[in-house]
Amino acid sequence: MAKILYTAQARVTGGRLDGHGVTSDGNLDVHLTPPAELGGPAEGTNPEQLFAVGYASCFESALTTVARRQKIEAGDAIIDARVSLLPNESRGFDLAVELDVELPSIDDAAAAVELVETAHRVCPYSNATRGNIPVTLTANGQPVGE
Repeated sequence: MAKILYTAQARVTGGRLDGHGVTSDGNLDVHLTPPAELGGPAEGTNPEQLFAVGYASCFESALTTVARRQKIEAGDAIIDARVSLLPNESRGFDLAVELDVELPSIDDAAAAVELVETAHRVCPYSNATRGNIPVTLTANGQPVGE
């Protein structure tokens, strides 16, 4: 097994219907409720929002790491993440992710796409979701393939 670099710890009580989640260090402390679109009270947060923030922030870190290695300026990257909850054939649920990456300091469309493709191979969230859920990427408005 590889050397563990970091382990996050969190505790959730009550689940997504009226729950509470807190990390072991107390830096994240959230009230969990369904979104208004699913009949929730439109207050609190939900797992899809947390996943969107987690994936986008992790992807941005992978992107800046790859850019630094390639000596490309990408510190002004903006990532808009959408995580969709979908019913599946087993009467359960699936997720789908869209990451729209804006790279204002990169004018070359092909270079932006290549940087996002490389970051997608580096990002732990991308590696965890690959082959499990659909992840759609764009770089400066251009579609990115895997």
